[in-house]
Order: sequence, then structure tokens, then C-alpha cells
Amino acid sequence: MALSAVAVLLSVAFVCGTLVFTDTMNTTFDKLFGVTSANVTVTPKAAEGGEDNPNRGKPEVLSASAVEQVGKAEGVKSAEGAVVSMSVTVVNAKNENMGSTTGAPTIAGDWNDNELKSMKITSGQAPRGPTEMMVDADTAKKHHLKLGDELRTIAITGDIRAKISGIATFTVTNPGAAIVYFDTATAQEKLLGGPGLFTHVSVTAKDGVSDTQLKANVAKAVGADTYKLQTAKEAADANRKDVGSFLNVMKYVMLGFAGIAFLVGIFLIFNTFSMLVAQRTREIGLMRAIGADSGQVLKSVIVEAFLLGLVGSILGVGAGVGLAVGLMQLMGQMGMHLSTDDLTIAWTTPVVGLVLGIIVTVVSAFIPARRAGKVSPMAALRDAGTPGDKKAGRIRAAVGLVLTGIGGAGLFLAAAADKAAAGSLWLSLGVLFTLIGFIVIGPLLAGLVVRLLSGIVLRPFGSVGRLAERNALRNPRRTGATAAALMIGLALVACLSVVGSSMVASATDELDKSVGADYIVQSQTGQPIMPQAEQALRATKDLDHVTAYREVEAKVTAPDGFVKEGGISVNDPTYAQDVRRKMIAGEHAAAYGKGAMSVGSLFADEHHVKVGDELTVAFTGGQSTKLKVAAITSDEGNLDKGVMYISTATAEQFLPADRMPRPFMLLAKAADGKADAAYSAVKGALAEYPQYQVQNQTDYKKSLKDQVGQLLNMVYGLLGLAIIVAVLGVVNTLALSVVERTREIGLMRAIGLSRRQLRRMIRLESVVIALFGALLGLGLGMGWGATAQQLLALEGLKVLEIPWPTIIGVFAGSAFVGLFAALVPAFRAGRMNVLNAIASE
Repeated sequence: MALSAVAVLLSVAFVCGTLVFTDTMNTTFDKLFGVTSANVTVTPKAAEGGEDNPNRGKPEVLSASAVEQVGKAEGVKSAEGAVVSMSVTVVNAKNENMGSTTGAPTIAGDWNDNELKSMKITSGQAPRGPTEMMVDADTAKKHHLKLGDELRTIAITGDIRAKISGIATFTVTNPGAAIVYFDTATAQEKLLGGPGLFTHVSVTAKDGVSDTQLKANVAKAVGADTYKLQTAKEAADANRKDVGSFLNVMKYVMLGFAGIAFLVGIFLIFNTFSMLVAQRTREIGLMRAIGADSGQVLKSVIVEAFLLGLVGSILGVGAGVGLAVGLMQLMGQMGMHLSTDDLTIAWTTPVVGLVLGIIVTVVSAFIPARRAGKVSPMAALRDAGTPGDKKAGRIRAAVGLVLTGIGGAGLFLAAAADKAAAGSLWLSLGVLFTLIGFIVIGPLLAGLVVRLLSGIVLRPFGSVGRLAERNALRNPRRTGATAAALMIGLALVACLSVVGSSMVASATDELDKSVGADYIVQSQTGQPIMPQAEQALRATKDLDHVTAYREVEAKVTAPDGFVKEGGISVNDPTYAQDVRRKMIAGEHAAAYGKGAMSVGSLFADEHHVKVGDELTVAFTGGQSTKLKVAAITSDEGNLDKGVMYISTATAEQFLPADRMPRPFMLLAKAADGKADAAYSAVKGALAEYPQYQVQNQTDYKKSLKDQVGQLLNMVYGLLGLAIIVAVLGVVNTLALSVVERTREIGLMRAIGLSRRQLRRMIRLESVVIALFGALLGLGLGMGWGATAQQLLALEGLKVLEIPWPTIIGVFAGSAFVGLFAALVPAFRAGRMNVLNAIASE
């Protein structure tokens, strides 16, 4: 019962910990946004027809006259222009990046009165000129920075070298951003490219003027459509929405894994109560003989389950709060600082935990409880244990086979689908029905698979191995349920491993076939390539050419009137050499001619576009023009699927210079026979810009593999909870099985079975059950993964790769899981007193 309570505790703790952690993060950001938002904030409007393109490398700006205009509006107490840019990188004297490692931005700006709402200077003083700067205390502590240290800030307008004059500390929680401050004049000149420029205006209201009224007054003074105006609430809500979307994804993913742990826990609790009811058969029969009706027996078991769920859930809620605090500490180690002062425990969190824990426990115990209610008074005369219902077993096997067959058909239809949307539906149904089918058919499979495994694993251990095999087969229903708990977690591990390996293999194959460039330069955080970094690369010796890869926003109108909104790839003509695209019509290089473009084959087929047709292209923030289709690229592969190409010269013709985005990737080709020298030269040329990665094709493939590996490791870690609960299930089954076989074990010991042999028998029984669950799970998971890969093939990921080392490693690891699970039950069995065991009732 204690182990069952631990399973409930772990599952409830995961749910409650997730809710507390995400609620705390929301509270942290809400406080930050609430404190830093002015009564009204004035910012430039985004480019007409779309959002501002961050690849331009510097923010939109307002003039000083706009600040004056806003300041003259009725109800304005003060209007303060401010400078903020997130397109910067800060490095120390050793050229090490001082930015966050958690994905949070590096922010550079000017020190102004609005910053005093969330920051205070705790050391030194504010910057007073171009040679001084201030950093936040968290960044200073993390990177061991002190007053007088020189830092270099790399911006699109040039480098800023300045010494730290002060350190400012957040008065609210800093969620992880690295922040540097300059005086206003330096920030304007070095971050925005000229004097008298600002990125936004912070407007403070006079006493008695509401934010809504102030916004209306400012709109009246400057023109309603001239700038973007937001009240403090609107600005905070917009920021919260951006952060909230990420937090919601994280929350629901973690709750999904908690659901898997609950599902596994159902098998554990079901098995526990099934064995408890079986062991109490004579006791229940006696109660029925002296007058207890079936309803009372049913209720007694349900109440027992309710109390188990209640105790486990209460402990789980407390453990969940502790888990949330632990996650906060872990995030702190990674650079995202979350204060326990902001720890948020909504009243719904413990309620959700208690309700889930109790419902899952009671539902899991219902079938064993119902079985207990059906025990007749005559059972008091029999030995403990209820005989299996052969008819019910046959019906169960038939139902399981039907469900598995339906699931298999679903997987087949998914693999044969010619559209990903339809295939995804069949895949979901196939996964659901095969999983349920394998769970239902588990007892039937146990008789076959356990015998097969025993012939390989147990027979070498002689009579002890045969006894272990017979014990595992004694109650196939119990063995099937125990193995099913382990099967679920390992099926997901196998499925994701197959999908991950296939994605890496497909991407590697695509790179080998399609990429002709030798080197790829880009930022891991998506920062655009600074002009000075691009110039340094183009000046590098031993290179044949360098290609800039950009993207602009535009609306493309097809001959049938369909309007496609999105990005168009803007490249140098050498891109046709760097990426080998399969062509349906025309030549790739022709797309980079004057007034020319290319389209993807899917777009061309759907809208009847052919080479020579003219498409209307309206550039966001620029002019509208007609471009002639000079090439149609195949969308069979995954690289640049569906992308439309134009030349850099064409984009420059119809976009103002200040709307032209910076490249977010550079491709370089080494001169003939100079590959090694060029690689070293490229790395050397960009050594001063640590925000950019220089990768050859081998590096790029390794990076892809590492990224997928990190994601899979995170998923495996989350699945670890379900596997832990499954291990508890094996321990529970063995522990109760030992109690159930007390007299049998005593008799075997009396006729000569040694303690060592007894412990080995129980360990081997555990190993074969674990291997049975692993074999089912890995087989099922590989089937799911192979089907999913067939769907991904429709998106260009055509290589199926089974990660055999991972599969074999997990299977072997399952044997160790079985050994570990049997340690305590085997130890307890070995210490059993022979005479007491034989005398046991």
C-alpha cells in the first residue's frame, strides 16, 4: 500500500509542481511588466502591412520632435524618450559572450527615469559618457564582472568599447535577460545610428488622469494613426501574451507526461488491489457468510482505495510545491532567476491534485473491488486466491486481438496516406488502438513471449530458472498488467528515438545531396549578421565566394487571384551554386535575373503557374511590382521547401535601404584545393564575433544531431517518472507475490531450496517480466516511429533509421530494472522463517 501511495504521490507531485512552477513564472513576468510599463507608451508603427522585421538589425525609431509633441498633450506630467535594442552582443576582454545562456535576450539601452521603477544602482554610478556603461547585477555576478572592467558591445552601427562605471540591481525578479546601459547620447549614436532618436516614449500621467484618458489625449495630440499607443495594461498584456504562449506550451507538455505517469500508475494500483482481494478471498468469504452483502464488500475496498488516494495526493501536493521550488533553483543555476517570494500556489492547484489522485486511485481499484463483491460465502472454505475465469480470458483475448487489428490497420493507412493531415489522424487512431489492444491482449502474449524469453534467459539457470518461468506464467493477467506499465514508457522512448534518428538521417542525406557550400555562418539565437562581420568574411582569403541569405515579407498574387503572404528568400546569385535545387522547369540561376523570381512546385500546381507568367509582388514597407517566373523548384525535398527566390538586386530596387533586412545566414565556398586553409581563415575572420557559429558540413550535421539529442534527452527525462512508477509496479507485484506464496516458499525451503536460490528465483522472475514489458514496448514503439517517419517523408524527411544501439541499450537496461525491482522482495523472501511460513494461514 505504501508503494501504491508513492506512485500516486509522484504523479500528483508532477502535476502540482508543473502548475506551481508555471504560475510562479507568470507572476514573475506579470510583476516585471506591471512595474516597467509607463502609463502610456508610444512606439513607432510597424511597417505597413506587417510587423517590423527583426532581421533589419536595429529597431524602429522616433524623432525627438515626437517626444515634444507627446509632452504637450493634455494630462501629461512627463514624456521621456528612451532607447532599447535587443540586436546586440556584449563580450568581455577575452571575447566571451556575456549574454544569457537560457535564450533570454541581451538588451542595451539608455539609463533613464523609467528604469528606476525596476532597477537601483547598488555600486558605482550611472554612465556619463561614451567610455562608460552600467550592467545589471545578475550578469555581473554570473560573469564575475566588476567596476572598471571593459566590455565591448557589438551593434549593427558599430562596436562600443566602454568600462563598467556602475552595477544596477533589479528591485523585482530578473527573469534572465542580460542588460547594459549607456548614457542617452551614446545609446542614440551607437545603437540607433544618430542623435535625437528614440525607440519609444514613456508617458507619465498627471494626478487624476486615467491611463485610458491619457492615451486618448496623446492620440489627439499626435494623430491616432501616427504612432502605436498602449496603456500600461495593454503593454503588460501584450508582453504577457508573448511570454504566456511559451509558458503554456511548456505547461501542457509537462502535464502530458504527468498524464502518462498517471496511466502507468493505474496498472500499479489495479494490480495491487487485485492481489489484495485475491489474498483476502477467505476473509471476504467469511464476512459474506456472517451477513455482509456484496455492496458492503465493494464499498469497503473502494473506501480503502479512497483513503490511499487521499493520503498519496495530500503528500503529492506538498511534494509538488517542493518540486516547483527545485525547478526554480535549477532555472537559477541556468541563469533564469525566479524568487521564492513570488511562489504562487493557486487554490485550484491542490484541488486539481487531490481530485486527480483520488479519482485515478478509486477508478483503478473499482474492478478488483467489484470482483471482491462477487466473492461467495463458500469461498471461506477455499485456500486464498480466486480461480481465473477461462471464459472471460477468451473474451478478453478476442477483444484484444480485434483492437490490435484495428490499430494495425490505422497504422497501415497512416503509412499509405498521401497527405500529412489525413495520415496524422490515422496515426493517432493507430497508436491509441494498438496501445489499448496490447494492454488487453497482454495475458495472452505473456504465455507466448515469456516462454520464448525464458528459453533464452532463464533456462541456463536450471531448475531455479524453470521455477521463475512458472511463477511468471502462474497468473498471466497479473504479469500482463505489470509488464504493460513498463511497456507504455518504453514504447514512447522507442517511438521518439526512431523519429529523432530518422530526422537527423534525413537532414544529413538532404545536406549531402543539396548543399554545395563549404561553410555556414549564422547565430544560434537568430541574430542578423552585422555588416562588419559580413565584411570580415568577404575579405577572407582562400574563398571562392560568399552568399548572403535574407528573407523579406511580401504579398504574392497568382494569376488566379490567390494572394500568398509570407517570406521571400532574397539571395546573391551564387546561391544557385551553394544549394542544388531539383528543378521542375527553368533554371535556378535564372531566378536571380533582373525582374525574375522562382516559385515552388506545390504553389505552381495549385495555382496553375508556369514559367513565363508574371506575378504581382507587393513588398512589405516597399513598392509593388510584377516579376516574371523564371524557374519552378521541386518541393519533394525538405530543404527550402516552398520557398520563392529573388535576387538581392531585385529586393533593393523595390525596398528602401532602411527596410532592407540584414542576412541571417552567410554561405561560403572555398577556392579549389583550399578547403582546410579557408576553414581556418573563416574562423579567424569571425573570431571577434562570438555570437556567430562557423560550421563546415560536418560541424553542421553534428550540430543537428546534438540538438535532436538534447531534445530527446529532455523527453526521456520527463518519461523517467512514468518508468519509475512502472518499476514500483514490478516491486509491488513481486512483494505481494512473495506474501501470496508464503507457504509455498516455506515448503520449498524445507525440502532444500537455499536462500541464495530463492532470491535468484525471484530476481529472475522480475527480470523476465521486465524484459517482457520491454520487448512489447520497444516493438510497439518502433512500429509507431516507422509509421510517423512515413508521414514525415511527405514533408521531405525520407530516410528511416532505427537507432539499434539505443533500442538494444534500453532492452538490456530493462534487465537491470528487473534486477533492481526484485532486490527488496527477494531479500524479504530470503529472511522468511521456514516453520512460520509453513504454518501460515
